[in-house]
Amino acid sequence: MRHEPHNLLSAQLIDPLLATLQRASSESARAVLLKSGLRHFSAGADLTMFESRGQTTAFNPVAIKEALERFPLPLICAVRGLCLGGGFELALACDYVVAARSARLGAPEATIGLHPLMGGIQRMAQRAGALRAKEIAMLGRRYDPDTLASWGLINLVVDDEDLDATAASVGLELANGPTIAHTATKVLASIAVNDGVEAADNAMKAVQEPIWTSADLAEGLRSFRENGPGAARFTGR
Repeated sequence: MRHEPHNLLSAQLIDPLLATLQRASSESARAVLLKSGLRHFSAGADLTMFESRGQTTAFNPVAIKEALERFPLPLICAVRGLCLGGGFELALACDYVVAARSARLGAPEATIGLHPLMGGIQRMAQRAGALRAKEIAMLGRRYDPDTLASWGLINLVVDDEDLDATAASVGLELANGPTIAHTATKVLASIAVNDGVEAADNAMKAVQEPIWTSADLAEGLRSFRENGPGAARFTGR
């Protein structure tokens, strides 16, 4: 993301982001790494959108959240600098979040009379518990990534100089995995979170059906027989 000066969320940033995700999916990409080309990941929403309700029509927070969470491929997020408000919610919508140790994350919307608009409250409550979710949303503080990792809100914290290489390494590991199985994993995890474990159990047979006819499963079984575990070279088909 490179929307000067601080990757503020607006149609100018979100529209190209969603278009890029659509292109990645249609061009047979196998994972996507979301990161900033600026000093900060994102300092939050462009506040000019909220000066009158009519100006928010081009920016649909729920649609953005849904597009990210329904994206079929592994989505890795690399966080540097500030990751606040809507930027924090973008990170929460990804599958794997790596943060630089100096990054600062949080939901400061309460300081202007709002609260997280892209589903961040629900996702923080689901991962860290209702007490932590209310603390983050109501106090509007900035948190260090180690704290948020201990609360289950991000996956990994690394030294600043290691952020890009680590995020790329995780991205490549996921991209080289069995893509069809990864998509099914995302779907079942989403069903379990939104509708419960029983609903996910009931959906398993249909969700897993594409795995059984995938070339990756055939390759994985062949490689296991001939070379043992961990040597399969998947193609994502």
